[in-house]
Amino acid sequence: MLPDRAFFDLLADAAKAETLPRFRVGADVVNKEASGFDPVTEGDRAAEAAIRALISERFPEHGILGEEHGSVGLDREFVWVIDPIDGTRAFISGVPVWGTLIGLYRNGDAVMGMVDQPFTGERYFADGRRSHYAGPEGSRVLATRACEALSDAIMFTTSPHMFTGSARERYESVQDKVRLFRYGVDCYAYALLAAGHVDLVIESGLKPYDVGGLIPVIEQAGGIITDWEGGPAENGGNIIAAGSRAVYEQAMAILKG
Repeated sequence: MLPDRAFFDLLADAAKAETLPRFRVGADVVNKEASGFDPVTEGDRAAEAAIRALISERFPEHGILGEEHGSVGLDREFVWVIDPIDGTRAFISGVPVWGTLIGLYRNGDAVMGMVDQPFTGERYFADGRRSHYAGPEGSRVLATRACEALSDAIMFTTSPHMFTGSARERYESVQDKVRLFRYGVDCYAYALLAAGHVDLVIESGLKPYDVGGLIPVIEQAGGIITDWEGGPAENGGNIIAAGSRAVYEQAMAILKG
């Protein structure tokens, strides 16, 4: 049985209780990467632990794939995919574009998902059929916008430095053709795409927990999200999300090389 909206809200509220009090108060940061900077905070760990506890209590037969506390039961029919703070760099910098991502996979396919931004009070939720917004602007069903040309598109990526080698060349070839490109808003860019404000998000080197909660929100708002080869996005990798089929196909023609 699929969970309902109330359970997703319960999970997001539990994460919010751990993340929001730690936002803009000087988070305790640990670097997970010896040769670079991959930050994690106590908020990341506490939020994921809170989510996992609720899932284990309500759905003990479900698997969980999490960023901070490992994975269990990945071969089960239902697997929750959790990123407690997507955009930790934004979180520790005081920029409110991070979010909690909660996705549910069924037999490997993302079927439900939520993006929660506690500071702005916005939630983007995919219920299995449609995507919904709730926040300061009220409540509404989400729909991507019909942009027909790459030259008219607004595009986001978290950072151009995430691309290397030929991937960077292909990304920059797309960037050169859009009307406007912007950097640095992590999962919030995908939420803006689902809401019809932007047209394209292109990123590289993502993990399943970076996209698991986003895939249903985008697809059930009418958008498309795949890897750069046109395959499923559920396993992460090089990812493209587009609000319209036309923009997707024009960008993919470049990304595929």
